[in-house]
Amino acid sequence: MKIWDVIVIGAGAAGLMCAITAASRGKSVLVLDKSSKVAEKIRISGGGKCNFTNVVVTADNYISENKHFCKSALAGFNQWDFMDCLVQAGIDYHEREHGQLFCDKSALDIIQMLLDKCDAYSVQIEVGVVIESVEKNELFQLKSTLGNYQCVSLVVATGGLSIPKIGATGFGFQVARQFGLNVIETRPGLVPFTFTGKEKDAFKKLAGISLPVMVSLVENKTAPSFREAMLFTHRGLSGPAILQISSYWLPGQIIRINLIPDLDLARFIDAQVKERPQALVSTVLASLLPKRLVSWLGNHFDMCKKIKSMSEKDVLDLKDFLESWHIKPSSTEGYRTAEVTVGGVDTADLDSKTMQSKKVEGLYFIGEVVDVTGHLGGFNFQWAWSSGFAAGNAA
Repeated sequence: MKIWDVIVIGAGAAGLMCAITAASRGKSVLVLDKSSKVAEKIRISGGGKCNFTNVVVTADNYISENKHFCKSALAGFNQWDFMDCLVQAGIDYHEREHGQLFCDKSALDIIQMLLDKCDAYSVQIEVGVVIESVEKNELFQLKSTLGNYQCVSLVVATGGLSIPKIGATGFGFQVARQFGLNVIETRPGLVPFTFTGKEKDAFKKLAGISLPVMVSLVENKTAPSFREAMLFTHRGLSGPAILQISSYWLPGQIIRINLIPDLDLARFIDAQVKERPQALVSTVLASLLPKRLVSWLGNHFDMCKKIKSMSEKDVLDLKDFLESWHIKPSSTEGYRTAEVTVGGVDTADLDSKTMQSKKVEGLYFIGEVVDVTGHLGGFNFQWAWSSGFAAGNAA
């Protein structure tokens, strides 16, 4: 039986980057994946264009029990390094809002680039392989549905629990626990909120409305606020702002939504009283917010009052509601639609420079399986490239 220098379990972004990096150092590398196709998460990301990184990447863009852990890997292979890879491969890309970078043509271009590099360095990839057990004596021993394998270094790049329809499982966490590593409790991240009762009924009528908002958590003062678009759905709330805050949200917590983040409502109302005093409150608000949303606000405020008739208390009450709408989600849509898994293999048990386990020599964990979760905007892919590169240089 051949003894491989490195076996990588998982042919996603992190796994392929690790395999390429290790093989470029002359290592014999085998990549195993239980799916029939490699890099499915790359293929479906960014609407098929793959938001592969971001112009500005810092540790502040990541959630982890140890906020500093990701710094070494991100410094060792940064966003500019990955952009250089695309330039060398002749892949055109463009920048969108908030520094997000996407392929001009297709995410398939990045997958092909990675596979071409694997071919160039003689990386062997086998798909449709289900790992049945992992043991270690002097070498790592893997039993699978397609046979047995041996290796000196084993890299776990199996991702998290998000989007099970493309093959996500908890296998990586099982391996970590088997070898004595701690796993931080996991939960869905970058995921829409759902509601029940009167909120759900109301949101059904508002479904399809999108508007810029500022979202934060009432109980969690350390979580950042996000100013992006929010979308009403038939089940609840979605859109970039909601997805971002969902990664910090815990069941039972209240979210605060500012529906007019760029407006001083009191000053605006004062100007409207001077310009069109006979206008109804509903008419004035319809110049700021979608009409269906204004109609819903009629359940909370008198929309038929003339703007000139609003008292100081009326203005303050409306301002307070629009700038600080408090609402408690029932849940999220779960791993079915979550883009990422928050939590994972405890970084306290890993070396930040190499991603190697501190407890088992030759065992590495990279990508989403680790307790490092990026914000929306290309940060999770950058973590995949960076952590994969770090392990590939050490394994």
